[in-house]
Amino acid sequence: MSFSSPTPKFRVAICGAGIGGLVLAITIGKFAGRDIHIDLYEAHDVITTTGAGISVSRRTTEVMVELGLYEEISHVATKPPFSSHGPRVRKSNVPKGGYEWFHFIYKTFKPGSTMHRKDLVDILKQNIPPLCTIHLNKRLTKYEKQSLGSFILYFADDSTSTTDVLVGADGIHSSVRKTLFDTIDSDTVDPSKIRHYSDPSWTGTLVYRSIFPAEKLSKLDPNHAALKDFMIFCGKGKHIISYPVSQGTQINVTAHVSNEQKAGTPFEGHWVSYVSLEEVEEAYQDFEPDAKRLLNCSEIPSRWALHVVNELPLFTCDRVALIGDAAHAMTPNFGAGAGQAIEDAFVLGRLLAHSLTTLDNVPAALKAYQDIRLPFTQFVARESERTGKMYDFCALGYYDGTDRGNEREEMEILKEKIIDQWDWEGEGEGGAVTEWAKAEKQLRKGGSYNGEHENGGS
Repeated sequence: MSFSSPTPKFRVAICGAGIGGLVLAITIGKFAGRDIHIDLYEAHDVITTTGAGISVSRRTTEVMVELGLYEEISHVATKPPFSSHGPRVRKSNVPKGGYEWFHFIYKTFKPGSTMHRKDLVDILKQNIPPLCTIHLNKRLTKYEKQSLGSFILYFADDSTSTTDVLVGADGIHSSVRKTLFDTIDSDTVDPSKIRHYSDPSWTGTLVYRSIFPAEKLSKLDPNHAALKDFMIFCGKGKHIISYPVSQGTQINVTAHVSNEQKAGTPFEGHWVSYVSLEEVEEAYQDFEPDAKRLLNCSEIPSRWALHVVNELPLFTCDRVALIGDAAHAMTPNFGAGAGQAIEDAFVLGRLLAHSLTTLDNVPAALKAYQDIRLPFTQFVARESERTGKMYDFCALGYYDGTDRGNEREEMEILKEKIIDQWDWEGEGEGGAVTEWAKAEKQLRKGGSYNGEHENGGS
């Protein structure tokens, strides 16, 4: 931690008090002390979260250890029964009885744990630093750069504020991202692609989400594998993912139904809505009894039109940066979205808090963040999408659900590829702590990062 100065060296505004925004505030507070004043703006009247389950990978755990939060999180997390074992994967589009296709035995990836999103957000809220001012009911609509370099922020309630550095942690509908690309110089980004970058894109997938007491499933089938294991039920064009949360007392379920022909088209209707249990069951009428029993336990299921952020050419411009879903909202097939937001926040927070970072060289610090994080997050997003297609038997060049006389051989090839996909954590810079060290080195040199991720450009 740097020595405290009488007045903060600059002000940081974080728009969005979700997981990424909270971790960013905590990181800056821990490593900058009183050197930076933080304003945290939340659009709602309370800091909360959508969704239910969250995967806490080993990469994410590294960050929590660095922030001193690991012990608190370990008390509410659900750990896998065996350290090397991953999900059980079933071929489920067999109405009279599916079968276990394979059980992951990880090669290099080490599974972390799962937990309820609300439990994580509650822990983060309790660790918000003293020099962070929280502003509720503040939905950003746009920002403008002032003549002296600071920014004026405009909110939906007609109020305004100012800041020196702005971070958009405001999710897939990010107003920060929209304003950044709407106002960016035409020499930097092709004007014809502004909407492609600023607007979310529908994947053609609908996701049915639910969380329910494990006891409910246990009464139906006390030996159901989903009571203890991470499960993936696969079928043509659809799959179900489930895993225990809240230390095994609840089951989180996400059921995906995809139509590749609709990918990239506008979604008509509400992106999120509550639906009947009958709608969920109808979508999986061709699945095995074990999958149907799991879905039958759903309580107040919600349907989400799964949107993503198209790959952006940059995450920062001037003294503005994007993190988390605002920068790279991705498909949930790796359960990596929240973890990647946490890694973004940690690397960016450490750079902003660094003793070498002043208001004058904030753009260089943000550039170091972008050079390290953009290639890896976009790699994860691409591979997550590809993995979902494999679960749905829709991946080009692999088993497509049709038995051509060599189904067993084709499924074995697909199985090995899926296992390889889940070793994504071994790619990149070696984890957020290692990434931070590389970013700091770039900041100290005052130059550009020369590395390039082997699966994505820098």
